[in-house]
Amino acid sequence: MRVRTLAATATVAALAAAGPTLPLAGSASAATTLSDDYNGDGYRDLAIGNPRTNSVTVTLGSANGVAAARHLTLTQETSEVPGKTEPEDEFGDSLTSGDVNHDGFADLIVGAPGERVEGRPTGSVTILWGNESGFASGGLALNAPADTEGRFGEGVAFGDMDFDGSPNLAVISGDNWWYYADGVPDPDRPFGLEVDFLPKGVRLTGMDAGTFQSKDIVSYVLYGERADGGAYTAHLPAGAGDYGYYAKVLAEGDDPTATRDAAAHADLDGDGFDDLVTGNSGAGKGGSVTVRMGGHGNGLGAPVTYDQSGAGVPGTDEPGDRFGAAVTAGDVTGDGHPDVAVGAPGETVDGVAGTGSVVLLKGAANGRLGAGKSWHQETAGVPGVAEPEDHFGSSLRLKDINKNGRADLAIAANGEDIGTTADVGAVWVLRGTTTGLTSSYATSFNGSDFRVGGGADADFGHTLR
Repeated sequence: MRVRTLAATATVAALAAAGPTLPLAGSASAATTLSDDYNGDGYRDLAIGNPRTNSVTVTLGSANGVAAARHLTLTQETSEVPGKTEPEDEFGDSLTSGDVNHDGFADLIVGAPGERVEGRPTGSVTILWGNESGFASGGLALNAPADTEGRFGEGVAFGDMDFDGSPNLAVISGDNWWYYADGVPDPDRPFGLEVDFLPKGVRLTGMDAGTFQSKDIVSYVLYGERADGGAYTAHLPAGAGDYGYYAKVLAEGDDPTATRDAAAHADLDGDGFDDLVTGNSGAGKGGSVTVRMGGHGNGLGAPVTYDQSGAGVPGTDEPGDRFGAAVTAGDVTGDGHPDVAVGAPGETVDGVAGTGSVVLLKGAANGRLGAGKSWHQETAGVPGVAEPEDHFGSSLRLKDINKNGRADLAIAANGEDIGTTADVGAVWVLRGTTTGLTSSYATSFNGSDFRVGGGADADFGHTLR
């Protein structure tokens, strides 16, 4: 990146020196209904996971969006955070959030699938307690259960799986799916699969939880790779006593509607059920996105696929685009119809290979997507310049950060160079408006702005929540 708009580095340095206290955006209410409002001020906060530097940076939401000067960076060396930082931990590889201890503040849930604890398989999950001072209450570490092959924390989700009003934490390891009872999890009592329905040798890489088959109970979509390298995507149906007995395979192998890359959900057609959006960056020539509508008994509806050769999707379907490597859903315009953002981190822009782009597909009352627009570093107002292998769009998150009723889009580019340092990674936030995304007031920052490591291959923005 050669041209950037950044917060004042002096302010960032002063905050870093002041210690790990998250500055407030206003007086805390201590009764948030938002799953990602960690300090209880009524605004959603953006969490950025950086597993190569074993850190998570939380940037505070406010009426003015987010800024590098309003942040807290957390590692296993931070006071009150359980554990100890080791190079292979991958702390921040997966993220989710919710009020686990029912104190009115959202808590941050961090997966570290490479964590090593003596006598245990690899992996851990850390719950960091939110409060008005910013995680000053410490946290709880959950280590990998004994009967798994490891990489516990590869994916995490938090939702009400039994319709009792109390959400449950669910975690995937490389070869298994686990959940915990209501309330604060007992580290020694996770519940695993009751029937071994997963294919032998499968490696799960992600999970999404939504109200796909019930308006009140979450069910889970698990995805990853089979032992033969083929994709594996399955729906774990909801219902008390049902979890763990079986999964309905949605697609696998070379099926272009399968995914090993990314999944998201939103109620695209307004029927009260969440709909599933998955991306497959290796499908066809340049990748694709598939939508399955929820509310179909114990499964999901027939797949509808979009790629860059279709009407309403900007760009050209070309090898290496990796369209679908990241997906996220949210209502950008505030019209009541969620939109879908799709990352194409391999996209060539103005002849620059691999600089990457993001496509925003507008939602409609019938759940169909179209009227797309693309965004990249050559779009007017977006900080930065298109450079080879920036991979703009490598991860994405739509959420309403400034509380104006319209979702804002956070975008990562894990190959972004900062100065002469390669692949540092960076994150941008574009605001939502009644007409779509705008580059006015665009914000950008990277790991060096938060003193979390701005060296080569830092991969800042690997995970956005």
